[in-house]
Amino acid sequence: MFEFFASVFGYLLSFLYHLINNYGLAIILFTIIIKLLLLPLSIKQQRTMKKSAKLQEKMKIIQFKYKNDPEKMNQEIMELYKTEKMSPFSGCLTAIVQLLLLLSIFYLVRCPITYMEKIGTEDINRYIEQLKEEGKEVSSAYPEIDLIREYNWLKEKNPEDANIEKLNLQMNFLGLDLSKIPQQNMNDYTVYIIPILYILSSFISIRLTTAMQTKQNQKKKEAVIDGETGEEVKEENEMDAVMQTNKMMSWMMPIMSISIAFIAPLGLALYWLISNVLMILERVVLDRVIKQEVEEE
Repeated sequence: MFEFFASVFGYLLSFLYHLINNYGLAIILFTIIIKLLLLPLSIKQQRTMKKSAKLQEKMKIIQFKYKNDPEKMNQEIMELYKTEKMSPFSGCLTAIVQLLLLLSIFYLVRCPITYMEKIGTEDINRYIEQLKEEGKEVSSAYPEIDLIREYNWLKEKNPEDANIEKLNLQMNFLGLDLSKIPQQNMNDYTVYIIPILYILSSFISIRLTTAMQTKQNQKKKEAVIDGETGEEVKEENEMDAVMQTNKMMSWMMPIMSISIAFIAPLGLALYWLISNVLMILERVVLDRVIKQEVEEE
């Protein structure tokens, strides 16, 4: 399934690349287009989050009123969702789409010759075997990146092969070689620029998301009906635990991003970097616009 979507996205990335003849700029334009296509889904997600925050007070009243009748409580909550035209599973679709997109783009950038240039597996394997026979190192994780890097040698080896020209992708972007993998080029300081920017953008994105979630959880906590029952104390403790978890995630996610950014080609890190920047701008703008819409409703 991921291969199918990677192939579909490959047509778009290929069109952009051959239009401007620069892989880095093509990645940036590709990321912007994908974000615009997903904008309606992002708007819907933000609206759902804002509405959910407003529903918390009503839900707490229902939970308090029917705390001794779980069946009735669930019925009333579902009726509330129905009245407000919301679904308790509305966030699942967004998560599925984001996961599908993430893995598909990973496949695409990992194998640009297959999904962008549409060279068959048989030819790709033949090129790989030629490099191995010559004693050249071929990465098991990103063999097609190595083929692009060895374009000149392969062209001399296969002068009559029409597909060879498809390996001649312009990977240089602002002085950076997007085909390089930081882990394999530790002595080249330029390979750290995009990963570091990506990590910083990830940190900002996670902090922004955590701040929004913390604010919503604080509202939920304030919505809990005051009292001395064990259930209410448990409710507050659970909310405190969620807020604490969010704070931990704000530190853990950037750390995880480091390992990902340093073992992937810079082209993939560039996609993630631009995607993070656009996501930050999107969240800030939509948060203000949709917050005003919900308040007016």
